[in-house]
Amino acid sequence: MTTSRKLRVATVITRFNGGAGQVALNGALALPPDGYERAVVTGGVGIDSKAAASGADVLRGEEAVANAAAGDLTPAAHGAGMEIVQVRSLVPQISPRDDRAALRVLTQVLAEGRYDVVHTHSAKGGVIGRIAAARAGVPRIVHTWHGFPFNEFQSWARRRVYIRLERAAAKHTDAFLAIGSETVTTALRLGLATPERVRLSWPAVDVAAYATAPGSRAQARRRLDLPLGVKVVGSVGRLTHQKGPEVFARALARLPGDVFGLWVGGGPMAAELEALTARLGIGERMRWLGHRDDVASVLPAFDLMAMASRWEGLPCVLVEAIGAGIPLVATAVPSNQDLVLAGETGLLVRPEDPEQLAGAIGHLLDDPAAAARMARRARDRVGDWFTPAHLGEQLDDVYRGDTERPYQR
Repeated sequence: MTTSRKLRVATVITRFNGGAGQVALNGALALPPDGYERAVVTGGVGIDSKAAASGADVLRGEEAVANAAAGDLTPAAHGAGMEIVQVRSLVPQISPRDDRAALRVLTQVLAEGRYDVVHTHSAKGGVIGRIAAARAGVPRIVHTWHGFPFNEFQSWARRRVYIRLERAAAKHTDAFLAIGSETVTTALRLGLATPERVRLSWPAVDVAAYATAPGSRAQARRRLDLPLGVKVVGSVGRLTHQKGPEVFARALARLPGDVFGLWVGGGPMAAELEALTARLGIGERMRWLGHRDDVASVLPAFDLMAMASRWEGLPCVLVEAIGAGIPLVATAVPSNQDLVLAGETGLLVRPEDPEQLAGAIGHLLDDPAAAARMARRARDRVGDWFTPAHLGEQLDDVYRGDTERPYQR
């Protein structure tokens, strides 16, 4: 799309929260406002939800903001001057009734919006959003892969279904952004994109904003009511199977009694994890903090960050921890390894291995000098990869680019 005029861009994402939501929001914020009119089209609670049994198909503006769940980023987007649209039937779980309705309503929303570019994120939003955008006649369709919805922890049959859906949606995609080098490799290996249509991308994170000020560690620990002299290992993420919070808890149970665990983030496993914590006998030193909007003020309380994920895109929280100078332990899964070089910028462990995770945590806690060296190397390595300005330039180039989808209307 070779043009110098202001473009109307719609970001489509199923659930506008968590890491993927933050990546999508930061991308929209990185666009020069004099060059773009920005909109966010996000999902709702579904047709069959009791909370939405008689609700409208589409909410806009203040109504959509008022309907946002805890942790949703629509208030931030609306406050930044973005148009907000919530499609009730666009939900994360597979639901034939919701999915058919979402495709119909989203096609109408995108056609009425007369957008120049639709940029989709997430698995469900990516597939339905791209097909809807093509049906609506949107001139340019872009998709960001935050990793893939298929992985080694699923059955082969389930993986095949997801791969087929990605291939179908790829036919309607002019350009791709892939977060993490392994994501690029997988996309090319599976034939989801041709090389000229995919670019390696990094999420926009203001790394400098997470640099810790003198006294911030003690202040953060006082606010969290942590005992004096304890060691703290923390993590940030939704309480879901993907993130491995139960692996984190089992690792903590293997560590000495002066090591406390903090987890920032809520999710469907909350009650299960409270029960597990009690069974493991670590209720006094494992704190499930729930969703918080002040993650930057919690990070200084950590002696190190431990990510127990079974699979990942590239977690923004790892970048934030690097900015805060926090040493890293992470699972050796794609994208984590773009940031954590084993023994150089952190330690890597096998997924689903609480014993190995506990060993790596203990090693860094027992050798703070080595941990600090790794943290410094990690900060030096990321350089300017994650600056909003860098992403803004990349998005502007992609949105106004001339690569074309293989299937035209």
